[in-house]
Amino acid sequence: MKRSKLITFGALSALVFSMLAAVVAPADAARDLKGSVCAQEGQVRTISGVTYTCERVNGNLQYAAGRKLSGTLNVLCTPQELWCVEMTKAFQAKTGITTKFIRLSSGEAVTRLVASKNNPEFDVWTGGPNDSHISGRIQGVLDPYKSPTRNMLKAQFKDADGFWTGIYMGALGFCSNTNELKRLGLKAPTSWNDLLNAKYKGNIMMAHPGTSGTAYTALWSQVLRLGSEDAAIDYMKDLNKNILSYTRSGAGPTGPLGRGEVATGLVFSHDCTAAILRGNPLVVSFPKEGTGFEIGGIALVKGARNADAAKAYIDFSLSAEAQNIGPAKAESFQILTNPNAKYDRRMVNLKKVTLLNYEAEAAGVAAVKLKARFDKEVALTSSAK
Repeated sequence: MKRSKLITFGALSALVFSMLAAVVAPADAARDLKGSVCAQEGQVRTISGVTYTCERVNGNLQYAAGRKLSGTLNVLCTPQELWCVEMTKAFQAKTGITTKFIRLSSGEAVTRLVASKNNPEFDVWTGGPNDSHISGRIQGVLDPYKSPTRNMLKAQFKDADGFWTGIYMGALGFCSNTNELKRLGLKAPTSWNDLLNAKYKGNIMMAHPGTSGTAYTALWSQVLRLGSEDAAIDYMKDLNKNILSYTRSGAGPTGPLGRGEVATGLVFSHDCTAAILRGNPLVVSFPKEGTGFEIGGIALVKGARNADAAKAYIDFSLSAEAQNIGPAKAESFQILTNPNAKYDRRMVNLKKVTLLNYEAEAAGVAAVKLKARFDKEVALTSSAK
């Protein structure tokens, strides 16, 4: 009898343990999605505190290894403030990790990264022309990271070694106040030489190439179309006669332009479009000789204190979900790199723009010396008042 009770107790215990295992097993499985089927390449999900990215392996979609994120993510953000706010807010909501940012223009961002090279302040740098990221790579402030999502991007949107990956594209253009053009008896400029017209004296504004990636794109565009750095500097000297002042940020001129303080500014067209949508009397035009463009990059900072969170943020930034935030919530109308991201009619139609063969690698290599030349030979001799 005692033996029978013992057997019955043992069977009951086995059943209880079996039931517990059945309850626990699915919970454990839910915390490890690696290799599980996923729906959309580049999609980022957080399950039970673990963040996963959907990747394509041998033609099949499955989740890559997850990351258990903790601590704080510090983002160096170069696009406009609202974009930085919405992107970091969305990442924090998705992952639960505290996400902070500081907004700096591209040139300032490189300077800050170099200054803190031995004690990094940031984990990831997002936005700004990729020639700035190339300059950062050369100066030793970036580490390579190849997100699984980069496989779905066009070759032009990613560095072969993984030092930067493109999240958007924008074209450099002219942004003009229609009222001021009428007052000066001018039409919206359609040539780089139009900007040299004496009527423009004190009526043009752009950022400084030393602080702004937008302005450096303008400077390097002259190198490409005129054939040498010397010719580019000569053109900028002539243009400088009509420049009222140089701003720190590439989009900086849109404020004075909207108020009618100047007639024309050199900015990326999406920044002018955003200003137009705020009710400013502005119009976008492009130079017929060709203009430069940016591939806005994102990169892992060398020595990042929270590298796992930084990599997850890069994955997220490359997803269609994240890229759709720009036009939907942040007045940012760049062309998006993820093929699954939504098209917005307010984005520039590149078929109507003549683009220069913008050599980002060469631009990045030349950046430090060419910016110094501009500062010494052009900006410090400013005469337009």
